[in-house]
Amino acid sequence: MDVMRGLEESGSSAPHPGVERLMLHFTPYSEDWSKLPVIVSGEGCYVTDDKGKSYIDGLAGLFTTQVGHGRSELAEVAARQMKELGFFPNWSMHHPRSLELAARISEIAPGDLSSTFFVSSGSEAVETVIKLARQYHKANGEAERYKVISRKIAYHGTTMGALSVTGLPAFKAPFEPLLQGFYHVPNTYEDPEGAADAIEEAIEFGPPETVAAVILEPVQNAGGCLVPPPDYWERVREICDRHGVLLVSDAVICAFGRLGEWFGIERFDVVPDMTSFAKGVTSGYLPMGGVVVNEKMSATLEGNAPMFMHGSTFGGHPVSSAVALENIDIIEREGLLKNVHELEGHFGDELKRMAADHPIVKEVRGMGFFWAVEVNPERADGTPLEGDEYDKYFKGVVTKKLLEGGLICRFDDKEDPVIQFSPALVADKEIISKIAGITDDALTELERELGYRG
Repeated sequence: MDVMRGLEESGSSAPHPGVERLMLHFTPYSEDWSKLPVIVSGEGCYVTDDKGKSYIDGLAGLFTTQVGHGRSELAEVAARQMKELGFFPNWSMHHPRSLELAARISEIAPGDLSSTFFVSSGSEAVETVIKLARQYHKANGEAERYKVISRKIAYHGTTMGALSVTGLPAFKAPFEPLLQGFYHVPNTYEDPEGAADAIEEAIEFGPPETVAAVILEPVQNAGGCLVPPPDYWERVREICDRHGVLLVSDAVICAFGRLGEWFGIERFDVVPDMTSFAKGVTSGYLPMGGVVVNEKMSATLEGNAPMFMHGSTFGGHPVSSAVALENIDIIEREGLLKNVHELEGHFGDELKRMAADHPIVKEVRGMGFFWAVEVNPERADGTPLEGDEYDKYFKGVVTKKLLEGGLICRFDDKEDPVIQFSPALVADKEIISKIAGITDDALTELERELGYRG
């Protein structure tokens, strides 16, 4: 307490007392964690830190708060459900809210996706996909099918199975050896014309009778909002059908309106055999995830297996389910899917207009409320930026300038460096234009530092 008082009296900003006790997620130890913002409140598309500074939450938390911050309806629904039934599992018994949510999801899911298994996160959802795929094939008389194909650079989660699906070597290295039977093919940015053919080649190399599933995001997140070519998903669907392989849409990020549809995959006129979801189903107000499977899969498991040998204590949690139901109602009631479709063009136009004045920008891409600006990691004379110099300018200048301007978004360099934007679905033209304006200022500062401007 004396140290804290001394800092206050000297005018210094005292670190939060828990800053040395909390282990942050995916945050380098080299950063001074005591200087990172402490977010204490939120309203709509804005959040406020403990110093009173407001920011546009240009990432919706983490592609999550679809209906925005501070929704009292969700708090009230959670409180009512806690008073009625705060917790009960979906093990050998039901409770009303998970039943209602499963029925609601079957109504809004594409095609014949109709049965939902609930978990607590996106990583658990992908883990569940792997288990469902393997047990389904065994129940279907094809026990040798266990291999899973996904894309390079793609991120699918942190649990050991989901990490095995993930196509980012640096993320996997600290935990190897991982699970066997996981293979990665070029994504649609690396090879736009041949990406679907690469999936077929991997299946044929498998050989086909050993391949269980192909797992893809509707729009790949890692690498920076990689929108596939128009016929990509239809081609992959045809390939999977021909080889008896399950097609899985990992919609943890893309579902519940991020692309202007309930599950994202609808943008590509394809129905997968399974889709994962999480994040936006509750707008992040409580943890929840799940997997929706088609009628053939659920019937095969029910007819040929004693049970699905998987479970999650908090899967289908009654309070999370109640919040998810109200969240879906808000999205419908306020026309948020329509809002995304109507403002998608404005979002892209604003970013492209901004980027036109910046020689350091390589590309703007995205769809819905899911966009990225890719930048060239080099000085004006073409000298590549590497190591500490790269960190100084891209992780330092860019991130600092964005925060100073009042914008929280994502600087991602899993492949080429990109700035990603994913605001709440309640965002309007003004918010989108502000996002572009603050980014404009940050890139201008970066270009000054790197010699693009006088």
